[in-house]
Parts: sequence; C-alpha cells; structure tokens
Amino acid sequence: MGFPETFKALSDPVRREILTMLKEGRKSAGEISSHFDMTGATVSYHLSQLKKAGLVYEEREKNFIFYSLNISVFEEIMMWVSQFTSDAKTDIAKEAESCENQA
Repeated sequence: MGFPETFKALSDPVRREILTMLKEGRKSAGEISSHFDMTGATVSYHLSQLKKAGLVYEEREKNFIFYSLNISVFEEIMMWVSQFTSDAKTDIAKEAESCENQA
C-alpha cells in the first residue's frame, strides 16, 4: 500500500460511499452492489481498486465474497495527516499570541 494508490482510491465518491457502508461491518459484494444503480462489473471494479489500495479486505466464503475495512490503513493515513494538524494548531496559537501582544 502506498499513499498514491490510497488517495486515488479515496478520490472517487462511489468508493467513499462503499467505505462508509463498510463502517457498519462486513458486507457481501451483492449487498454493496444493491445500493448502486450500476452494473455489478462496475461495482466490482471499484471494490478491486479499494482492495488494491489496501483499504478493504476480501474474504471468500463458499459462493460469496465479503468485504470489510482495513482499519490499519486509515490509522496510518490519520497519523500522517496529524503531523500537519499539530503544527498548524501550534502555528495558529503562536500567531494569535503574537497578535494579542501587539494590541
């Protein structure tokens, strides 16, 4: 998994909707597909892109394929993003303090 594949997968609104659905728990490909007005092949393509990006796991049980979230990838993204938010909060606090001192 690399960030380019992850962000590319997250850039599509259908894939984001699939991820939101999987927040509730694992779902079969058929359950996911029933929420969309598109062919099964198109939904399958979106699921394969999510799987390629490491955002979902695929489990096969008999004739069914179930998908679930790979939480560790989301945690990794959040850790990466947090480096910017922590610095930004510190910078904003310093700037606010500087403005108060000037007044």
